[in-house]
Amino acid sequence: MSINEIQDEIIEEFTELDDWMDRYQLLIDMGSEQEPLPEKYKTEQNLIDGCQSRVWLQADLIDGLVHFQAESDALIVKGIVTLLLRVLNDQTPEDILSADLYFIEQIGLRDHLSPTRANGLSAMLKQMKMYALAYKVKN
Repeated sequence: MSINEIQDEIIEEFTELDDWMDRYQLLIDMGSEQEPLPEKYKTEQNLIDGCQSRVWLQADLIDGLVHFQAESDALIVKGIVTLLLRVLNDQTPEDILSADLYFIEQIGLRDHLSPTRANGLSAMLKQMKMYALAYKVKN
C-alpha cells in the first residue's frame, strides 16, 4: 500500500469520530495494539531527542525497505508513533523522504497536541527521515 493510500485510510478513521476525546482514545488503542519494542533496542542511541516522553526508534533496511520499530512510555505518544509507523514502515527510503504527510494536518493532530507533544511529533518525523536518508545514501 502506498503512503498516500495509508494516509487516506487514517483520515477516514479519524473523521468518523466527532470529538477529540474519542480520537485520543483511538490513538491510545492504536498504541496499545503496537508490538512492544524488543529490549535490545531500548538503548540511549535509539532514544529520540526532543520528545518529553521516552521514545525509542529502531530502523533497519530490509530488501530495500526501511523497517521501523518503536515504543514510548507514554500512552498518547505511543499512539502517535504507531500512526507514523503505519504510514512510513516498510516503504523505500525515497518514498519516505518525498512523502507529504498531509494526514497530520487533515485529522487535526498537530492542533490538538500540547506544544511539547507537537515538538515530539516533529522530532519523531525528523528521525525517521534521517534514517531514510542514511539508507538512501548508503545504497
